[in-house]
Amino acid sequence: MQAERINFLKEQIQAEPDEAFNYYALSLEYLEKEPQKSLELFENLLIKFPDYLPTYYHAANLYFNLNILEKAKETYEKGIILAQNLKKEKTEKELKSAYQMFLDEIDE
Repeated sequence: MQAERINFLKEQIQAEPDEAFNYYALSLEYLEKEPQKSLELFENLLIKFPDYLPTYYHAANLYFNLNILEKAKETYEKGIILAQNLKKEKTEKELKSAYQMFLDEIDE
């Protein structure tokens, strides 16, 4: 089933290369089993679609899980600023909460 979703999303990216959601959804499909591939897609999203807010939470968390701590910190911070600029209060709170847990975790 996952292979079908991956193929479908790849087709969607080919058909609509300027649609951020397709890259985001594909990144999430790879997240658990192929984190490096997921990371490449998240990094592409952060460059090509820097205003696509959903990317920041998952990308920062993946950086943390891969022990790329400076990039995790930077990504959380950029996501928080973007959420503030877009006036997305719920997402801002979620990012701030995740960022605080990240900071608590690396301070231990």
